[in-house]
Amino acid sequence: MIGRVAGSIPEVVSAHLCTGCGACAHVAGDVLTMHDVPGVGRRPLPIAAVNGSLTGDALTVCPGRRLEHRPEALEGAPLNGEWGPVLALYECWSTDPDVRHRGSSGGVTTALAAHAVTSGRASGALQVQADPQDPLRNVTVRNTTYATITAATGSRYAPASPCERLDLVEEAEGRTVFVGKPCDVAAVRNVAALRPALADRLDLTVAIFCAGTPSTAATEELVRALGVETEDVTSVDYRGEGWPGNFRVRSGSGEVRSMTYAEAWNGTLTKNRQWRCLICPDHTGEFADLSVGDPWYREIGPDEPGRSLVVVRTEAGRAALLAALADGALDGGPIPLERLEQSQPSLAATRGAVWGRVLTMGLMGLRVPRYRNVPAFRLWLRLPLRGKVTSIAGTYRRARRRGLHRPEVSAP
Repeated sequence: MIGRVAGSIPEVVSAHLCTGCGACAHVAGDVLTMHDVPGVGRRPLPIAAVNGSLTGDALTVCPGRRLEHRPEALEGAPLNGEWGPVLALYECWSTDPDVRHRGSSGGVTTALAAHAVTSGRASGALQVQADPQDPLRNVTVRNTTYATITAATGSRYAPASPCERLDLVEEAEGRTVFVGKPCDVAAVRNVAALRPALADRLDLTVAIFCAGTPSTAATEELVRALGVETEDVTSVDYRGEGWPGNFRVRSGSGEVRSMTYAEAWNGTLTKNRQWRCLICPDHTGEFADLSVGDPWYREIGPDEPGRSLVVVRTEAGRAALLAALADGALDGGPIPLERLEQSQPSLAATRGAVWGRVLTMGLMGLRVPRYRNVPAFRLWLRLPLRGKVTSIAGTYRRARRRGLHRPEVSAP
C-alpha cells in the first residue's frame, strides 16, 4: 500500500490516526498521559518537561498505526476470512431480566464478565462506565462483584481509554476479563505480547461491535438538543431499557428527556466520529476471544427483549461462552454463520471502501495505517463502480474538508 507510516506517537496523533485506546500511555506512562480533547477524542500527549521515548514499545502496541493477524489465524476461516477468525456464531441473552433490559442488546457482555467472576475463573472485569463526577465522560474501572459489574451495563458512545488502566489488571490478584472496542482489544493483545505479567492475568477479552467513537462534543450537542444544560446532567444513557432503546438524559431535577437511538446515532454521533474510525477495517472485534453485537438480520418487534450476536473467535472464548450457558448465566444457542453477514450487511462494503480511503491518503502524502492479513482489497474490487469512485474521490474531499494535512492535536 502506498503511503508512509507514523514513526512516533506524536506523529500518530498529529496524523489523525489515534484510536484513543490508551495503550501507549500505559507502556510509557512516564512520558505520556491521556487527555480528553472534546471535539476530537482521548489523546496521548507528552507530559510537560519530561524527556523520554515516544517510539519503541509505545509505538509497537499502537493499533492506530498497525493491525495484523498472524497468518495462521485465518487459515480455514469461514466467510473467506473477511470477518476474521470465526469458530462459531451464537445468539444469546442474559438470564437476569434487569441486565437484559438495561443492556444495549441482551446484556450478554455484562453477563459474560459477571459469570467469569461469580464462577471463580476471574477476580474482576476491566470495564468502561460513566464517570460519577462527570456523566458525559467515561472512566475505566476494575469491577470485582456481580453488583458493580452489572451496574456498568450499557454502551458508552463516547471516548474511552481502557488500555490506559491495564495497570489495574497487572497489579490485581487473580485474572481479569477485559471489555472494550475492537481497537482496544487489539491493543491489549499487543501489550500482552510484550508484557508476560499482563498475559498471565488476562482471563478473557470481549469486544463490542463498533462503528466508530464520537467525540465528547457530540454528546454535549445531543444534550443541548434536548434542552438540557450540560452542567445540569446527572446521567446519560445511549441505549438500553429496551432494544435498542433510546438516548436518555437525566437532569438534576430528575426529569428524563430522550430521543430515539436512530435519531442520536444516525445524526450527531455519526457525524462526529474520529477520523481513524472511518479508515478502520475491524468493526467486529476480530482480535478478541468473543465479540458481541446486534443481530440485525431480521426486523425487531417494538417490545422485543434484547438479544446479542456472539462471535466465537478462540477456543478460550468458546469455553467461556459454553460455561456461561451451562451455568444459566446466559440463554440462547448456535445459529448459522451466514447470520453474521446478514446482521451487518454494510460492513463488507465498508471494509472494501477502507482500502480505497487508505490508498487515497497515501497518494495525498498523508501518514497511513498498515493492515496485514486483514482482507480488504478484494472487497474493494467487489464494490460497484460508484462505490470505488466514492472511496477515492469522496475521501479526497473529506480529507481536505477535515484538514487532515494539519496536526490533529497540539500539546496543551
